[in-house]
Amino acid sequence: MKNLIKLFFATLFLAGFLSSCEKDENKIYLESGTPPVLTASVTNTIPLSFLTKDNEAIKLFWTNPDYRFTTGISSQDVFYVIEVDTSGANFTNPNKLSVSVSQELSRSFTQNDFNDFLLNTMLLTPGQPHNLQIRVNSTLVNNSAVLHSNVLNFVVTPYAIPPKVTPPASGKLFITGGATPGSWMGGGDPELPSQKFNQISPTLYELPSIALSGGGSYLFVPVYGDWSNKYGAIGANNTNNVNGDDFKANGGDLLAPAIGGNFKIVVDFQRGKFTVTRL
Repeated sequence: MKNLIKLFFATLFLAGFLSSCEKDENKIYLESGTPPVLTASVTNTIPLSFLTKDNEAIKLFWTNPDYRFTTGISSQDVFYVIEVDTSGANFTNPNKLSVSVSQELSRSFTQNDFNDFLLNTMLLTPGQPHNLQIRVNSTLVNNSAVLHSNVLNFVVTPYAIPPKVTPPASGKLFITGGATPGSWMGGGDPELPSQKFNQISPTLYELPSIALSGGGSYLFVPVYGDWSNKYGAIGANNTNNVNGDDFKANGGDLLAPAIGGNFKIVVDFQRGKFTVTRL
């Protein structure tokens, strides 16, 4: 009887061992992949002009990385990300441009779109030449098996575009509202210097420091004491992102951060955005 029991367990162990070996043999592994080879429709310089803004600026092409598994060439979908950064940043700049492309092996940009990316995403200065680097990264599902292409180098000069929000004709900007120390202004009130922005450029205004009450509301006005013009939220009252958002002329009330404190506020008419940074 003891011999039969020993034989039984020995048989179970052997079956389990063989099953384990079979499972190991059936595992699928990534064996290799070839980094994409990136080429472009232009060399050295990417043309940009407001007069030809609807024309193509650049078209990028890249090869299939041919991911290969132990079972052969991958049948999984391949995803690509085009990265554009300033030279020397090595694609680590927080303002770099990243454009996702699903499965396609090319991507075209109009001059208008590419210029908009340079100004509003990468925050490059218009009218000045900039050195750029472009590459393509390929991945499989869940950003796995990343492969980087070769890097292409270009010089590009973005052009200035009309501001998204017309700057104040007064050349001045103030903040007013229940969230501010001066509360809401009244019609005809004199200027409140402590709530006046510094004009950094024709389209950029900065308030270095102001105390805001948590959860209160405010607006921007070009003439203090005059309600005929104002700048506020693009949506309903107090629905904005409290740390910064888009804005428009004659928009709704803006909501301050929930916890009060001192903040720096920057209003950018070129981009149509404002930021609120806790100090």
